[in-house]
Order: sequence, then structure tokens, then C-alpha cells
Amino acid sequence: MSVDAAVVRFWEECRAEDPALPEALPEVWAFGATPVHADALLELVLAGTKTGTASSLWDYEASGDPVPAVGDFSIILDEAGAPRAVLETTRIEIVPFCEVTAEHAHSEGEGDRTLADWRDTHERYWRRYSENERGFARDMPVICERFRLVFP
Repeated sequence: MSVDAAVVRFWEECRAEDPALPEALPEVWAFGATPVHADALLELVLAGTKTGTASSLWDYEASGDPVPAVGDFSIILDEAGAPRAVLETTRIEIVPFCEVTAEHAHSEGEGDRTLADWRDTHERYWRRYSENERGFARDMPVICERFRLVFP
């Protein structure tokens, strides 16, 4: 992915406010698979409601993207591709889909924040948007990521 000048400027502004941030540009991405997802989930992050996310390990393996790690920073884009937030990964746990906890489901801030709703929503999501040929399975490995909002 080529990084546009707005992302570079955004990172430079963040580093000017917090010189402890690393010099290297972090991963740049948007939540979800559609522009509507990107903005809805970003708004939950900005409101402090969403402090976790889940990803399919199989999707990371298929795309070749690096798996998130504790201490990683990310620049989060809105639906238009504009940089809006910086997150720092604070915890990673890889578990089978069927073992994702109610606590993690709640941290994602979506729907009614229950595990049942999380499972329903995420199963539908991975059946529709998976980037890997295996798609969804109840025992698929899920990366449960917790993060903190660094900027704004």
C-alpha cells in the first residue's frame, strides 16, 4: 500500500505532540471491510467505547500482512482514507473463535456488547469478507487485540 502525504503529515504531527512515538511510520488501516464499517467502528474508538478488535489469523496468513504485536502502533483511517487516530496495541491473544470471551466481545463496543451478538456478527462478517479460502470455522484462530487510543 502506498502511503499518501496526508498520512505522513498526520504521523509527523502526532510525533511533534509526542516525541516518544517511533520515527518509523506504523501500519495504516481502516476497521471493517466497507466505508460504513470504517466510520462506525472509528467513531466507537474515538468515543472510548471500542478498546478491542478481532481479526482472522487465516486472513493475515493469506494476505502476508504482519500479525499485530503488543507495542505496535497503527494509524486508523476513516471511510475516505483520511488518517484520524493512532492506536497502540496493548494485548494480543490468539484463540479459537468458539473460545473468544465475553470480556473481549464487550471491549469491541459493537451491537449490544454481548458474546452472543459478537459471535453472530463476526461469523457473518467472516463468511462474507474473509480474505482466505477457508472463510469461517467455529475453531478458526482469532486474533483478539486490545488497544489504547494514543491520538487524538
